[in-house]
Amino acid sequence: MNGADPDRWSAVAAGWSELWGAFADPAWRAVLEATEGAASDRSGRLVLDVGCGSGEFLAYCASLGMVAAGIDPAPGMVSLARQRTADVRLGGAEKLPWRDATFDLATSFNALQFAADTDDALAEMIRVTVPGGYVAVANWAEAALNDLDTVERALDDGPPRPDGDLRVPGGLEELLVDGGLCDVREAVAEVPWEVPDDDTLVRGILLGEDAGRAAAVLAAARPYRNGAGGYRLVNHFRFAVGRRAADCG
Repeated sequence: MNGADPDRWSAVAAGWSELWGAFADPAWRAVLEATEGAASDRSGRLVLDVGCGSGEFLAYCASLGMVAAGIDPAPGMVSLARQRTADVRLGGAEKLPWRDATFDLATSFNALQFAADTDDALAEMIRVTVPGGYVAVANWAEAALNDLDTVERALDDGPPRPDGDLRVPGGLEELLVDGGLCDVREAVAEVPWEVPDDDTLVRGILLGEDAGRAAAVLAAARPYRNGAGGYRLVNHFRFAVGRRAADCG
């Protein structure tokens, strides 16, 4: 599926939320640990999630006492996210409709790479972050670290696609350093995908696309089947965090 197509994301929003909405939870936790300190320090902090999808991360932040806002270009995703928090806006990452220095933390989970201009999108995230606040970007790590990539590549007709620059070690760190952030750190979080049965697996992989490929999905995923009839695919998100400070941009 074209990750930059808002209409397509709107069409699959409900299914995506059901099957993938909380998938990145381990990455959420890792990012918050790297940027916000102990749980007792989080209450009242303002968080912006860029490319917020159906809003599960926003709800998670709210459960910790944080004040969360989000933006997404897909109307269907925005509609779902607004059921989880009030301040969700329709739009892209390159022009954020918030004032300078509004948020203590700006995040983007598996979304910034779809921006028309990644550097401009990062600059906007930095602009709306307070001096001393943090910016964090996370996305899939390189294909070799993801069982899901193994399954999806088995379904591709052509040769394997190369990893994007932000998926490989050092890519996100370089992006944030070049953007002018301080104290930049990059790390990897394990994000397993566990599904209970064949139907859930197929729906999650295809997301409404060619249902005739169900047999191929099951064949490719067979190595990850567990004894209970479900599947466990081990994946990883790479993430980088940096701090906005007056002396570094």
